[in-house]
Amino acid sequence: MPLKKIKHTYRHARYVFYKETLVDFKEHFWAFIGSFFGLGTITFLQYKAFAPQDVVLLIGSFGASCVLVYGVIMSPLAQPRNLMGGHVISALIGVTIQKLLPETVWIAAPLAVSLSIILMQITKTLHPPGGATALIAVTGSEQIKELGYMYVLSPVLSGALILLIAALIFNNIHRHRQYPSPQAVKNIKLYGRRIKRLVRR
Repeated sequence: MPLKKIKHTYRHARYVFYKETLVDFKEHFWAFIGSFFGLGTITFLQYKAFAPQDVVLLIGSFGASCVLVYGVIMSPLAQPRNLMGGHVISALIGVTIQKLLPETVWIAAPLAVSLSIILMQITKTLHPPGGATALIAVTGSEQIKELGYMYVLSPVLSGALILLIAALIFNNIHRHRQYPSPQAVKNIKLYGRRIKRLVRR
């Protein structure tokens, strides 16, 4: 990687970290509201749809996602592509590894997480909570394991979609907050143009 690009990436990361860690009560307020309603919706559905002891919809990795998509909204790791793609890819890998190695958790757990990291890197959907999503598929409760590939659709896809909708609403109410980030919006437009070109062919 050229030195100029490294310096640019460093400056951008430092700016994002500085901006997101400032004491700004309005920022804190909207981060709280977004997280509360996003995760609160999943929790409400969990306790309305299932018995209290069957925690199926509410997986731990969603808590980590809330930190990113409501608290560090300018981070590249918090953007919609990363949130959705990271969770779904990791869930697919986690379930697959669990089915291939159901009795050897000591191999299955690190293998699922490690493969998830690589696939997220390759697909440019790196989202740290995705590692936990893969791990839960391997080490979760019997209810989670019994879901099989349905785990990918619910709780993972449905839960990530709920968090995304809440992020799109609450992260854009205040005029100084924008989600997705300007860079992510540019990327979305770029992909849209590419798709149009492919369709025209």
